[in-house]
Amino acid sequence: MCGIVGYVGEKKCTDILLSGLKSLEYRGYDSAGIAIIDEDTVKIFKSVGKIQNLFDKVENEKSNIKNPVVGIGHIRWATHGKPTLFNAHPHTCNCGNLAIVHNGIIENYKELREELTLKGAIFKSETDTETVAHLIAYEYESSKDLLIAVQNATKKLKGAYSLCIMHRDNPDEIIATKCFAPLLIGVGENENMVGSDVPAIIGITNKIIYLDDMDIAVVKKDGVVVRNYNGDVVNKKVVELSIKEDSLNKMGYKHFMIKEIFEQPDIIRNALNGRLKDVHSNIVFPEIDSLQSDKKIDNIKIVACGTSLHAGIIAKYIIEDLTGVTIEVESSSEYIYRNNTTNSSSLVIGISQSGETADTITAMRLAKDKGAKILIITNRPDSSICKFADSVIPVNAGIEVSVAATKSYTAQLIVLYLFAIYLCEVQKKHTAVLREIKQELLTIPSKIEHILNNKSEIEGMAKSLSHYKDFIYIARGTNLATAQEGALKLKEISYINATAYPAGELKHGPIAMLDENMPVLAILIPNHITFDKMISNCEEAKARNAKLIALTSSNDERLEKLFDYIIRVPEVSEILSPLITYVPLQLLAYYIANYLGKDVDQPRNLAKSVTVE
Repeated sequence: MCGIVGYVGEKKCTDILLSGLKSLEYRGYDSAGIAIIDEDTVKIFKSVGKIQNLFDKVENEKSNIKNPVVGIGHIRWATHGKPTLFNAHPHTCNCGNLAIVHNGIIENYKELREELTLKGAIFKSETDTETVAHLIAYEYESSKDLLIAVQNATKKLKGAYSLCIMHRDNPDEIIATKCFAPLLIGVGENENMVGSDVPAIIGITNKIIYLDDMDIAVVKKDGVVVRNYNGDVVNKKVVELSIKEDSLNKMGYKHFMIKEIFEQPDIIRNALNGRLKDVHSNIVFPEIDSLQSDKKIDNIKIVACGTSLHAGIIAKYIIEDLTGVTIEVESSSEYIYRNNTTNSSSLVIGISQSGETADTITAMRLAKDKGAKILIITNRPDSSICKFADSVIPVNAGIEVSVAATKSYTAQLIVLYLFAIYLCEVQKKHTAVLREIKQELLTIPSKIEHILNNKSEIEGMAKSLSHYKDFIYIARGTNLATAQEGALKLKEISYINATAYPAGELKHGPIAMLDENMPVLAILIPNHITFDKMISNCEEAKARNAKLIALTSSNDERLEKLFDYIIRVPEVSEILSPLITYVPLQLLAYYIANYLGKDVDQPRNLAKSVTVE
């Protein structure tokens, strides 16, 4: 779960590498480093902690840096080995002439390490990456050809990797290769780049070559040659991207997270535009139309991780309520390690913001092997997971920089709502009800804007609540996953322990934790069958001296006496309420974390794209 950048060109590459790494901060990291070829020498600079430490180190050494035009860089999120200077990338071999950066996990690195130690390799780190450096160096000893050395070495690797390699003997090139981990090449004029994600290279070029698994690319300033596993040259399509500059700019906001929260009304408008023409027309979903075939689909499974899993749980409630179709929802990390019931009659929906979530990619590969139809819902239709898809629905949230997902969750939800309506229309059911839902969907952006325009109330509440160390969130029905997502956001960015429960489960154990130090946040939807039950659950919590927070659109007179804090949202139907209720929870988490002085956009231990299982 790392970030990679590489540069070959005519410009001094240190600033380009550092800028590229800065653009990848959102992926999460605990150390950073660059390697350059300068005056016929491989020079490596590393730091632990924030990337500014690396900037400072390079600045302090600038008198010793002449005019490097080839280099590679890396931000590391520790997997094998602690976040120390020795374990930080880039890594090198005994002679120091080769440098390498790596994203992924090499599963057989211990066996390789033992073999290489017997052959004279001296290891300085605990990482699996250093093993690859010594392995390529060993292969280079016999071939004296860096491309052949990389080809031979990668054939011995098991696991997932994207690699960038450079060598003093080849001062005009970088070798790049991948297997089950993202890597792309940016094509410029008299300069080319390598990156693990688009932001790493977008400052130089918007022309991209996406590498496939087992591709090996020789990247020079005047061209890129890509070969497959057999060594044959393959022609790769150059894709021109259209990315708005403000996606990578805070635009006056203190953090990317709050900027992205405020983008959500327009995200919904964009998602509805073109798919929902008017309340009388059917939902337009050509991506799903392509799934229609002679093969009957009699079961639907949704597989995802983290925030995407919560979106999938909400989809289960909506689809089952509207269509009567049974939906199974499962964490990707559980799905891949059990004998599940997926078969050739299954539609498996994989949800992943980045499209690079390792567990979900593995789940889609397994489902595909069982003959299932695969539908992918992602923010990155160019990502690795889409290779297994029969159909892809892009959610079009734009680049999301903050590690904690906000606008991508919104985009996933709105696509899943439209998908549920689409399924209902295929069944020709609930025509009048669907018209009402469509009509209300069109009002959701303005209702969210109302919440955002009144954010000061939540901000003040957050300050009052920021000293608590634990929270409980409760809800029933469709909003149970909303409570789970709200609790996750608070944990992610403030490091406060927050746990969500079905409200009816409170008395079956969790109530033992309640006292004056355990606030309870309850999501109450008026006119719902469980509203009075929720009030009863909250009264039980109040009897244990818990501080109570209501998130509701209700004006029920009981609320003012029962709750210590009330967050009111615009009135909305129960089925669409998750599109409204999660926004105040995002704001509450943000303002608590901000008040506590936390690094909101880059919380500790977390990565934006979890590219290892």
